[in-house]
Amino acid sequence: MTGASGTARPRRALVAAAALALAAPLTLAASGDAGATGVVWASSIRTIVFARYDAATPVEDLYAVAPFGGSPTRLTHTPAVSDVMPSWSPDGKRVAFLRYGSDGAIDGIWTMNSGGGDLKAVPGTAGASDPAWSPDGTRIAYSKPVGAEREIYVADTDGAPTTRLTHTAEDEYHPTWSPDGGYLAYSRADASGHSRLMKIRLSTLEQTPITLAGSQDWTPDWSRGGQIVFSRVDSTGFAHLHVVRPDGGGTHRITSARANDRSPSWSPDGRRLVFTRGGTDDADPEHLFVVRADGTGLFQLTKTDSHDLEADWRP
Repeated sequence: MTGASGTARPRRALVAAAALALAAPLTLAASGDAGATGVVWASSIRTIVFARYDAATPVEDLYAVAPFGGSPTRLTHTPAVSDVMPSWSPDGKRVAFLRYGSDGAIDGIWTMNSGGGDLKAVPGTAGASDPAWSPDGTRIAYSKPVGAEREIYVADTDGAPTTRLTHTAEDEYHPTWSPDGGYLAYSRADASGHSRLMKIRLSTLEQTPITLAGSQDWTPDWSRGGQIVFSRVDSTGFAHLHVVRPDGGGTHRITSARANDRSPSWSPDGRRLVFTRGGTDDADPEHLFVVRADGTGLFQLTKTDSHDLEADWRP
């Protein structure tokens, strides 16, 4: 898993438990009905899915929350297994995510339906991270270790065939698809700890830079309108959200608080972003915020004393 700097954040000590059985998942209710939490969900709501952990429960589970706030609905409950890095399918019916356990017996990408049920492992994804569903719904891109480096792969949703896209001596993280499915953008981290945004054309595997070498650019997300948002650690030492065109032009900053703003995700209409804002160490809570693409209209979406991470906005 990657943090604001893009380096792998430690896998925290997990709660010891002999059984790995899933608890019965909560289901988002249809329009006009209250779910198990008493929250009324309209079927047309484009919910935001995210990972959460706290001091009492140091294992991540996935939750869903409406973009206007309210009480999040818990989608997974796995006492000895962490569920992180969710990614919606383009039809909004399934979520891909990373699942791992402390003993290594469970480690890889899984998918589930929007209510947390019908879980399926994606074969061949042990050690993988950062799943991203293709715009046509047929493939999942992800980062996977090859020797000492991480490379970008693409596979069908059933795990085969698997295609390795990058072959470098650097680490490639967090792929995101162009709206037409012809390209992926991703973060490339070098040995010095810097990271720049790259893009690769799937038909030719030609790779071109989007941002400059020597940057600290992480977690890109490509909008339907063709803009790429990402998190950049700048001269202040904090991570702020920026937007850039796929050709590398027009870079501008969106947020500027003295806090770390990470893992942005576009709303379906490209007008807003959801992201994680947190402090400087693991003891500080991290919350989800929503902001307009021009940096105005900021509001806090989650408020509990927890770490709310890696949000993805339902298409």
